[in-house]
Amino acid sequence: MRKRLTITGSTLRNRENEFKTRLASEIREKVWPVLENGSFKPVIYRQFPLHEAARAHELMESSGHIGKIVLVNSWD
Repeated sequence: MRKRLTITGSTLRNRENEFKTRLASEIREKVWPVLENGSFKPVIYRQFPLHEAARAHELMESSGHIGKIVLVNSWD
């Protein structure tokens, strides 16, 4: 079941300010504490420096991974 989990995002551009304000408040109250205390951790399969983005993309297309493929800032 975990392999088929999808997290989806969307923009709030067309929503009213009241909705956006309420949503931000609920995220701050319910989601942020879970992220801060470390109980939610994404599965990172591999990290690539930004200049190796093509290699990261090849890995992603191969579907030979479980977890996230992350590009990291190669200036650090």
